[in-house]
Amino acid sequence: MSDERIRILLADDHALVREGIRRVLEEDPEFVVVAEAADGEEAVLLAREHRPDVAVVDITMPGASGFEVTARLQSDVSATRVLILSMHDDAEYVTRAVRAGARGYLLKDEAGPSQLRDAVRAVHAGSSFFTSAVADRLAAGLRGVEQGQQAPGMDVLTARELDVLKGVAAGKSNKQIAAHLGISRRTVESHRESLMRKLDIRTVAGLTRFALDGGLLDDATPY
Repeated sequence: MSDERIRILLADDHALVREGIRRVLEEDPEFVVVAEAADGEEAVLLAREHRPDVAVVDITMPGASGFEVTARLQSDVSATRVLILSMHDDAEYVTRAVRAGARGYLLKDEAGPSQLRDAVRAVHAGSSFFTSAVADRLAAGLRGVEQGQQAPGMDVLTARELDVLKGVAAGKSNKQIAAHLGISRRTVESHRESLMRKLDIRTVAGLTRFALDGGLLDDATPY
C-alpha cells in the first residue's frame, strides 16, 4: 500500500527550530519530514531530490533567502507548494513571499502546533493559508503596489545603493559600475553588500528580478 502521508521539506538555518517543527508535524501520522535544509541553496537541492509535497521555509537563511527558494521551487519543482514560517510580519515581506509563489504565511511567534498542521494541510490541498493578521498585512502591501508605490523593500535603499542595484541588474561589473558612478570599486562593493543585506537577496539573479519587479530598469536612459 502506498504511503499517503504529506511529505515535507523543512528549511531553516536553526537546528532547534527545525527539530521543533519536525516534532510538531510528526506527532500526527499524516505528516512525514523527508528532508531538512540549513540554508537556501541546500533547500533547493533537497527539493529537487526528494520532491516533497510541501516545503516549510524560513525567509532569512544563508545562501539564498526564502523568497529566492520559493521562486526557484516554482520553476524547478512546481509540484512542491511553499508555506513560509517566519519572524517577519511586515507587509513588504508578506507581499514579496506571495509574489514569489508562497501559498501560505505563518508567524513563528504566533503559530501554534495545530495551526501549523492546518496550514500544511491547506497548502498541500492547493488552498492558501494566512492568519487574519498576515492577511491584513498582505492586503496593505497589495494596496501599496496598486497605488504605484515602489516595490516592497525598495524604500530601505539609499540613492547610491539604488544606483549600484541598477548597474548590477544591467549586467555591469563592479569596475564598470564604479566608472559610471565616479566612485571606487571598493565603494561599489560596500554598497552592493549593504543592499544585499537589506534586501536579504544574495544572488545576481535575485537582485535582477527584484530590480525588474520594482521597475528600476524601465526608464529610457541606458545605464
